[in-house]
Amino acid sequence: MPDAPLLLAIIMLVALNLYAIMGGADYGGGVWDLLAVGKRAKEQRDLIAGAIGPIWEANHVWLILVVVILFAAFPLAFSVVSIALHIPLTLLLLGIIARGTAFTFRKYDSTKDHVQRRWGRIFAVASLITPMLLGIVVGAISQGTITTDIAGKSFGEVYVQPWCNAFCFAVGGFALVLFSFLAAVYATVFAQSEELKTDFQRRALGAQGACACLALLVFLLAEKSAPGLRESLANSSWSIVLQAATAICAISSSVALLKRKFHVARFFAAGQVSLILWGWGLAQFPYLVRPDTTINNAQGAASTQTLLIAAIASGAILLFPSFYFLLKVFRHQIDQPINK
Repeated sequence: MPDAPLLLAIIMLVALNLYAIMGGADYGGGVWDLLAVGKRAKEQRDLIAGAIGPIWEANHVWLILVVVILFAAFPLAFSVVSIALHIPLTLLLLGIIARGTAFTFRKYDSTKDHVQRRWGRIFAVASLITPMLLGIVVGAISQGTITTDIAGKSFGEVYVQPWCNAFCFAVGGFALVLFSFLAAVYATVFAQSEELKTDFQRRALGAQGACACLALLVFLLAEKSAPGLRESLANSSWSIVLQAATAICAISSSVALLKRKFHVARFFAAGQVSLILWGWGLAQFPYLVRPDTTINNAQGAASTQTLLIAAIASGAILLFPSFYFLLKVFRHQIDQPINK
Protein backbone atom coordinates (compact mmCIF):
# COMPACT_ATOMS: atom_id res chain seq x y z
CA MET A 1 0.00 0.00 0.00
CA PRO A 2 2.05 2.99 -1.28
CA ASP A 3 0.29 5.73 0.75
CA ALA A 4 -0.03 3.72 3.95
CA PRO A 5 2.24 5.98 6.07
CA LEU A 6 0.29 9.10 5.11
CA LEU A 7 -3.04 7.35 5.67
CA LEU A 8 -1.96 6.21 9.13
CA ALA A 9 -0.76 9.71 9.99
CA ILE A 10 -4.17 11.07 8.97
CA ILE A 11 -5.90 8.43 11.11
CA MET A 12 -3.79 9.52 14.07
CA LEU A 13 -4.88 13.12 13.54
CA VAL A 14 -8.53 12.08 13.26
CA ALA A 15 -8.18 10.12 16.52
CA LEU A 16 -6.61 13.15 18.21
CA ASN A 17 -9.47 15.28 16.90
CA LEU A 18 -12.05 12.93 18.41
CA TYR A 19 -10.12 12.81 21.67
CA ALA A 20 -10.02 16.62 21.80
CA ILE A 21 -13.72 17.28 21.21
CA MET A 22 -14.89 14.47 23.51
CA GLY A 23 -12.14 13.66 26.00
CA GLY A 24 -10.98 17.28 26.03
CA ALA A 25 -14.40 18.39 27.22
CA ASP A 26 -14.11 15.86 30.06
CA TYR A 27 -10.87 17.48 31.21
CA GLY A 28 -12.50 20.89 30.98
CA GLY A 29 -15.35 19.58 33.10
CA GLY A 30 -12.84 18.84 35.84
CA VAL A 31 -11.67 22.45 35.69
CA TRP A 32 -15.21 23.72 36.23
CA ASP A 33 -15.67 21.15 38.98
CA LEU A 34 -12.75 22.80 40.77
CA LEU A 35 -14.08 26.31 40.12
CA ALA A 36 -17.70 25.57 41.06
CA VAL A 37 -18.76 28.31 43.48
CA GLY A 38 -21.85 29.93 44.91
CA LYS A 39 -25.19 28.54 45.95
CA ARG A 40 -25.37 26.35 42.83
CA ALA A 41 -21.92 24.80 43.26
CA LYS A 42 -23.32 21.33 43.99
CA GLU A 43 -25.69 21.55 41.03
CA GLN A 44 -22.79 22.58 38.81
CA ARG A 45 -20.73 19.58 39.93
CA ASP A 46 -23.70 17.23 39.50
CA LEU A 47 -24.21 18.53 35.97
CA ILE A 48 -20.54 17.99 35.10
CA ALA A 49 -20.54 14.46 36.53
CA GLY A 50 -23.71 13.56 34.65
CA ALA A 51 -22.43 15.01 31.37
CA ILE A 52 -19.07 13.23 31.34
CA GLY A 53 -20.18 10.02 33.03
CA PRO A 54 -21.42 7.97 30.04
CA ILE A 55 -18.25 7.90 27.92
CA TRP A 56 -15.49 9.55 29.95
CA GLU A 57 -13.42 6.35 30.17
CA ALA A 58 -14.29 5.23 26.64
CA ASN A 59 -12.83 8.44 25.24
CA HIS A 60 -9.33 7.19 26.02
CA VAL A 61 -9.66 4.69 23.17
CA TRP A 62 -8.73 7.52 20.80
CA LEU A 63 -5.51 8.26 22.67
CA ILE A 64 -4.71 4.55 22.84
CA LEU A 65 -5.22 4.33 19.07
CA VAL A 66 -2.69 7.13 18.53
CA VAL A 67 -0.11 5.38 20.73
CA VAL A 68 -0.64 2.02 18.99
CA ILE A 69 -0.27 3.52 15.52
CA LEU A 70 2.83 5.45 16.54
CA PHE A 71 4.41 2.35 18.10
CA ALA A 72 3.55 -0.07 15.28
CA ALA A 73 3.75 2.11 12.18
CA PHE A 74 6.34 4.74 13.14
CA PRO A 75 8.71 3.06 15.61
CA LEU A 76 11.48 5.65 15.23
CA ALA A 77 9.10 8.48 16.16
CA PHE A 78 7.78 6.45 19.09
CA SER A 79 11.33 5.90 20.32
CA VAL A 80 12.28 9.57 19.99
CA VAL A 81 9.15 10.81 21.77
CA SER A 82 9.22 8.22 24.56
CA ILE A 83 12.85 9.08 25.39
CA ALA A 84 12.90 12.87 25.08
CA LEU A 85 9.43 13.35 26.60
CA HIS A 86 9.63 10.57 29.16
CA ILE A 87 8.93 12.90 32.09
CA PRO A 88 5.80 14.71 30.79
CA LEU A 89 4.42 11.48 29.29
CA THR A 90 4.83 9.62 32.59
CA LEU A 91 3.17 12.47 34.47
CA LEU A 92 0.43 12.49 31.84
CA LEU A 93 -0.30 8.80 32.42
CA LEU A 94 -0.30 9.31 36.19
CA GLY A 95 -2.72 12.21 35.75
CA ILE A 96 -5.10 10.10 33.68
CA ILE A 97 -4.99 7.33 36.31
CA ALA A 98 -5.45 9.72 39.24
CA ARG A 99 -8.33 11.50 37.53
CA GLY A 100 -10.18 8.31 36.71
CA THR A 101 -9.61 6.83 40.15
CA ALA A 102 -10.80 9.96 41.93
CA PHE A 103 -13.90 10.29 39.75
CA THR A 104 -14.90 6.69 40.50
CA PHE A 105 -14.17 6.76 44.22
CA ARG A 106 -15.99 10.05 44.65
CA LYS A 107 -19.05 8.33 43.22
CA TYR A 108 -18.87 5.10 45.23
CA ASP A 109 -16.85 5.92 48.36
CA SER A 110 -18.24 7.40 51.56
CA THR A 111 -20.57 10.37 51.18
CA LYS A 112 -18.95 12.17 54.14
CA ASP A 113 -17.94 15.70 53.26
CA HIS A 114 -14.22 15.32 53.95
CA VAL A 115 -14.04 12.15 51.80
CA GLN A 116 -15.90 13.82 48.94
CA ARG A 117 -13.66 16.87 49.15
CA ARG A 118 -10.53 14.71 49.03
CA TRP A 119 -11.57 12.84 45.88
CA GLY A 120 -12.93 16.03 44.37
CA ARG A 121 -9.59 17.81 44.82
CA ILE A 122 -7.66 14.94 43.25
CA PHE A 123 -10.08 14.80 40.32
CA ALA A 124 -9.94 18.55 39.75
CA VAL A 125 -6.15 18.91 40.07
CA ALA A 126 -5.57 15.96 37.74
CA SER A 127 -8.02 17.55 35.28
CA LEU A 128 -5.90 20.71 35.35
CA ILE A 129 -2.51 19.05 35.00
CA THR A 130 -3.29 16.39 32.39
CA PRO A 131 -4.41 18.67 29.51
CA MET A 132 -1.49 20.96 30.32
CA LEU A 133 0.85 18.02 29.84
CA LEU A 134 -0.87 17.06 26.59
CA GLY A 135 -0.25 20.57 25.30
CA ILE A 136 3.35 20.51 26.50
CA VAL A 137 3.96 17.30 24.54
CA VAL A 138 2.40 18.82 21.41
CA GLY A 139 4.55 21.93 21.82
CA ALA A 140 7.71 19.88 22.30
CA ILE A 141 7.29 17.80 19.15
CA SER A 142 6.53 20.97 17.19
CA GLN A 143 9.45 23.22 18.09
CA GLY A 144 12.40 21.24 16.75
CA THR A 145 14.52 20.72 19.86
CA ILE A 146 14.14 16.92 20.01
CA THR A 147 16.89 14.92 18.35
CA THR A 148 17.74 11.25 17.93
CA ASP A 149 21.39 11.94 18.75
CA ILE A 150 21.62 11.78 22.55
CA ALA A 151 25.16 10.42 22.90
CA GLY A 152 27.27 12.45 25.30
CA LYS A 153 24.40 14.68 26.41
CA SER A 154 23.43 15.33 30.01
CA PHE A 155 20.19 14.26 31.69
CA GLY A 156 18.82 17.78 31.46
CA GLU A 157 19.66 18.13 27.77
CA VAL A 158 17.92 14.87 26.89
CA TYR A 159 14.95 14.71 29.27
CA VAL A 160 14.18 18.28 30.35
CA GLN A 161 15.24 20.92 27.84
CA PRO A 162 13.07 19.64 24.94
CA TRP A 163 9.86 20.52 26.80
CA CYS A 164 10.66 22.77 29.77
CA ASN A 165 10.36 26.19 28.15
CA ALA A 166 7.90 29.05 27.73
CA PHE A 167 6.57 27.93 24.35
CA CYS A 168 5.63 24.43 25.52
CA PHE A 169 3.98 25.75 28.67
CA ALA A 170 2.05 28.30 26.60
CA VAL A 171 0.78 25.50 24.36
CA GLY A 172 -0.15 23.57 27.51
CA GLY A 173 -2.09 26.52 28.86
CA PHE A 174 -3.80 26.97 25.50
CA ALA A 175 -4.92 23.32 25.53
CA LEU A 176 -6.27 23.73 29.06
CA VAL A 177 -8.39 26.82 28.34
CA LEU A 178 -9.55 25.39 25.00
CA PHE A 179 -10.82 22.25 26.71
CA SER A 180 -12.40 24.35 29.46
CA PHE A 181 -14.19 26.42 26.84
CA LEU A 182 -15.48 23.30 25.14
CA ALA A 183 -16.72 21.83 28.44
CA ALA A 184 -18.54 25.02 29.39
CA VAL A 185 -20.29 25.19 26.01
CA TYR A 186 -21.37 21.56 26.27
CA ALA A 187 -22.65 22.21 29.80
CA THR A 188 -24.95 24.98 28.55
CA VAL A 189 -26.67 22.36 26.38
CA PHE A 190 -26.98 19.75 29.12
CA ALA A 191 -28.07 22.12 31.92
CA GLN A 192 -31.73 21.79 32.90
CA SER A 193 -32.26 25.16 34.56
CA GLU A 194 -31.81 28.63 33.09
CA GLU A 195 -29.63 29.60 36.06
CA LEU A 196 -27.17 26.79 35.33
CA LYS A 197 -27.19 27.64 31.64
CA THR A 198 -26.28 31.21 32.54
CA ASP A 199 -23.50 30.06 34.87
CA PHE A 200 -21.80 28.08 32.13
CA GLN A 201 -22.59 30.65 29.45
CA ARG A 202 -20.46 33.14 31.39
CA ARG A 203 -17.71 30.58 31.92
CA ALA A 204 -17.68 29.73 28.21
CA LEU A 205 -17.38 33.36 27.16
CA GLY A 206 -14.58 33.95 29.68
CA ALA A 207 -12.73 30.85 28.49
CA GLN A 208 -13.14 31.98 24.87
CA GLY A 209 -11.41 35.24 25.72
CA ALA A 210 -8.59 33.33 27.42
CA CYS A 211 -8.27 31.13 24.32
CA ALA A 212 -7.76 34.18 22.13
CA CYS A 213 -5.07 35.58 24.45
CA LEU A 214 -3.15 32.31 24.72
CA ALA A 215 -3.42 31.61 20.98
CA LEU A 216 -1.75 34.97 20.36
CA LEU A 217 0.92 34.20 22.97
CA VAL A 218 1.68 30.81 21.37
CA PHE A 219 1.95 32.43 17.94
CA LEU A 220 4.34 35.11 19.21
CA LEU A 221 6.54 32.64 21.10
CA ALA A 222 6.66 30.37 18.05
CA GLU A 223 8.72 32.95 16.16
CA LYS A 224 11.75 32.06 18.26
CA SER A 225 10.90 28.62 19.67
CA ALA A 226 9.15 26.97 16.71
CA PRO A 227 10.06 28.96 13.57
CA GLY A 228 9.26 26.10 11.18
CA LEU A 229 5.76 25.72 12.60
CA ARG A 230 5.15 29.46 12.54
CA GLU A 231 6.40 29.72 8.96
CA SER A 232 3.88 27.09 7.87
CA LEU A 233 1.04 28.76 9.77
CA ALA A 234 1.87 32.23 8.46
CA ASN A 235 2.82 31.63 4.85
CA SER A 236 1.29 28.41 3.57
CA SER A 237 -1.37 28.66 0.87
CA TRP A 238 -3.94 26.90 3.04
CA SER A 239 -3.26 28.84 6.24
CA ILE A 240 -5.29 31.95 5.44
CA VAL A 241 -8.37 29.90 4.58
CA LEU A 242 -8.04 27.71 7.65
CA GLN A 243 -7.40 30.62 10.01
CA ALA A 244 -10.37 32.47 8.57
CA ALA A 245 -12.58 29.41 9.08
CA THR A 246 -11.31 29.09 12.67
CA ALA A 247 -12.07 32.77 13.34
CA ILE A 248 -15.57 32.35 11.89
CA CYS A 249 -16.22 29.38 14.19
CA ALA A 250 -14.88 31.27 17.22
CA ILE A 251 -16.99 34.37 16.50
CA SER A 252 -20.07 32.29 15.66
CA SER A 253 -19.82 30.25 18.86
CA SER A 254 -19.45 33.44 20.93
CA VAL A 255 -22.41 35.12 19.23
CA ALA A 256 -24.51 31.98 19.67
CA LEU A 257 -23.62 31.92 23.37
CA LEU A 258 -24.64 35.55 23.77
CA LYS A 259 -27.94 34.83 22.03
CA ARG A 260 -28.39 31.67 24.17
CA LYS A 261 -28.51 29.43 21.11
CA PHE A 262 -26.52 26.79 22.91
CA HIS A 263 -26.85 23.91 20.42
CA VAL A 264 -25.52 26.19 17.70
CA ALA A 265 -22.69 27.28 20.00
CA ARG A 266 -21.76 23.65 20.63
CA PHE A 267 -21.49 22.97 16.89
CA PHE A 268 -19.20 25.94 16.25
CA ALA A 269 -17.14 25.31 19.39
CA ALA A 270 -16.39 21.75 18.27
CA GLY A 271 -15.55 23.13 14.82
CA GLN A 272 -13.21 25.71 16.34
CA VAL A 273 -11.28 23.07 18.30
CA SER A 274 -11.14 20.75 15.29
CA LEU A 275 -9.84 23.43 12.95
CA ILE A 276 -7.14 24.45 15.43
CA LEU A 277 -5.98 20.85 15.65
CA TRP A 278 -6.00 20.32 11.89
CA GLY A 279 -4.17 23.59 11.40
CA TRP A 280 -1.43 22.31 13.70
CA GLY A 281 -1.37 18.99 11.83
CA LEU A 282 -1.01 20.66 8.44
CA ALA A 283 1.68 23.01 9.75
CA GLN A 284 3.53 20.04 11.20
CA PHE A 285 3.44 18.01 7.96
CA PRO A 286 5.51 16.05 6.96
CA TYR A 287 7.13 15.91 10.40
CA LEU A 288 6.02 13.65 13.20
CA VAL A 289 8.68 15.14 15.45
CA ARG A 290 10.60 18.21 14.36
CA PRO A 291 13.28 18.79 13.21
CA ASP A 292 14.22 15.52 11.50
CA THR A 293 11.66 12.75 12.14
CA THR A 294 9.21 12.63 9.25
CA ILE A 295 6.36 10.35 8.21
CA ASN A 296 8.60 8.70 5.65
CA ASN A 297 11.88 8.21 7.52
CA ALA A 298 10.15 7.06 10.72
CA GLN A 299 7.93 4.40 9.15
CA GLY A 300 8.24 0.71 9.98
CA ALA A 301 7.69 -2.38 7.87
CA ALA A 302 5.21 -2.04 5.00
CA SER A 303 3.56 -5.34 5.93
CA THR A 304 2.92 -4.06 9.47
CA GLN A 305 1.33 -0.90 8.12
CA THR A 306 -0.97 -2.85 5.81
CA LEU A 307 -2.10 -5.15 8.62
CA LEU A 308 -2.58 -2.18 10.92
CA ILE A 309 -4.83 -0.40 8.43
CA ALA A 310 -6.89 -3.57 8.02
CA ALA A 311 -7.21 -3.94 11.80
CA ILE A 312 -8.28 -0.30 12.20
CA ALA A 313 -10.87 -0.61 9.43
CA SER A 314 -12.37 -3.75 10.92
CA GLY A 315 -12.28 -2.28 14.43
CA ALA A 316 -14.06 0.87 13.29
CA ILE A 317 -17.03 -1.24 12.19
CA LEU A 318 -17.51 -2.19 15.84
CA LEU A 319 -16.20 0.93 17.56
CA PHE A 320 -18.38 3.67 16.08
CA PRO A 321 -21.72 1.85 16.53
CA SER A 322 -20.64 1.01 20.09
CA PHE A 323 -20.00 4.66 20.89
CA TYR A 324 -23.37 5.62 19.42
CA PHE A 325 -25.12 2.90 21.43
CA LEU A 326 -23.31 3.94 24.60
CA LEU A 327 -24.43 7.55 24.21
CA LYS A 328 -27.96 6.47 23.34
CA VAL A 329 -28.29 4.22 26.38
CA PHE A 330 -26.97 6.75 28.89
CA ARG A 331 -28.41 9.87 27.28
CA HIS A 332 -31.48 9.81 29.52
CA GLN A 333 -29.24 10.33 32.57
CA ILE A 334 -28.17 13.69 31.19
CA ASP A 335 -31.62 14.71 29.99
CA GLN A 336 -33.34 14.09 33.34
CA PRO A 337 -33.92 17.21 35.44
CA ILE A 338 -31.49 17.53 38.34
CA ASN A 339 -34.23 17.46 40.99
CA LYS A 340 -35.46 14.06 39.92
